[in-house]
Amino acid sequence: MPKSISQTWLCFCFLFLLTELAQTARSQEVSETNAYLNAKKNAESVGINVEKLAHATAALQSLVDNKKIAGAVMMVSRRGKVVLADSVGLGSLESKQPMQLDSIFRIYSMTKAVTSVAAMQMVESGKLDLDAPISKYMPEFASVKDGTGKTTSQSPTVRDLLRHTSGLTYGIFGDTPVDRQYRAAGILSRNDSNKVFVEKLGKLPLQYQPATKFHYSVSVDVLGRLVEVVSGNSLDEQFTKNIFTPLGMKDTGFYVPDGKASRLVDNFGPNTEGGLRTTEQAATSQFLRNPTFLSGGGGLVSTAGDYMRFCQMLCGLGEFRGVRLLKEETVHEMTRDQLPKVAYPIEVNGTKREGVGFGLGFSVVVEPIPGFEYVPKGEYGWGGAASTHFWISPKQELAVVVLSQFMPFTFQCESAVKPLIYSALETESSK
Repeated sequence: MPKSISQTWLCFCFLFLLTELAQTARSQEVSETNAYLNAKKNAESVGINVEKLAHATAALQSLVDNKKIAGAVMMVSRRGKVVLADSVGLGSLESKQPMQLDSIFRIYSMTKAVTSVAAMQMVESGKLDLDAPISKYMPEFASVKDGTGKTTSQSPTVRDLLRHTSGLTYGIFGDTPVDRQYRAAGILSRNDSNKVFVEKLGKLPLQYQPATKFHYSVSVDVLGRLVEVVSGNSLDEQFTKNIFTPLGMKDTGFYVPDGKASRLVDNFGPNTEGGLRTTEQAATSQFLRNPTFLSGGGGLVSTAGDYMRFCQMLCGLGEFRGVRLLKEETVHEMTRDQLPKVAYPIEVNGTKREGVGFGLGFSVVVEPIPGFEYVPKGEYGWGGAASTHFWISPKQELAVVVLSQFMPFTFQCESAVKPLIYSALETESSK
């Protein structure tokens, strides 16, 4: 065959392959869109009162109308079926860009659940021991000291990292001497690699003796580095290979690539004169650039649809649409309270959350919560600094993702919709 004909044939085959891939991707998008459009039909088939569920969307819209948030996206799934997918408000106050179902959000600490799953995959593979000291894998923590400069009686374990009983702190929420040392050392700098991050941290004292107190901290950022060490991959590579690709989470990562930048929404905060102000425009966001620090504790951006797939995997006890990421027993272990009695209940930024413990990556409702008795025991989940939320009720086979962008963190969206969503469940008691 003449060279020119051969080249033409190769070009034709290449173009044909690209067309087929594009059509397949488009087919998947159309299929998912149709599933969202069929949410009402899905709801009726899994024991959801559609009219009552619509009140949850109305509640979010009320927050928009009262200028409490600029906009939000909410998805609800029951028994593996999406029963509600709605967007309200705006993604930008300046451009009046409407919020869309595929809008991209800074999910901050909702990253922790993803990192925890990655770590538990390493436990299942035998590369991590939950009760081994982290110094076994990271020599940076071989000689950890407490706030007085004395060597601690025990080293944090992998389990301590997962349940925030490591003795570490954050450095940004408190003003203890240890917090001040964190700030002086530049802990959590986006310009440090994960390796440099733990090298810095290993030289600083713990705030508490491990396993004695729940203290929200950089524990899961350390866990992210631990995943890198034992897997041999960078954290983004490990996430993509073992979580994002298997689940089809195509819009989740540590930054927003150029082709998707228009879908990143602005971030907002309170205006001193009332209402809202833009605190970070999407067009100039740091999340448009690939960071050096791959924060396992708060570095991801995602969409409601992507994160719902992650939640549905957990609802499926480690399996999503025939793809298994975790064993059933692993999910059960992750979603039961793991705190020592002295560390229960959890306390975050000075606020004690009665009735709430912590598993291996999630808060867990252990007993009735005063004033929120409708929340069932066993519900687990977490949130992110820009007021993003997810929760899962195994008893109800229910998963909810609610994403807004408002800092400082507030429960206003979760508080507005959660009782309405539970009240829409027809076939089973929500208690």
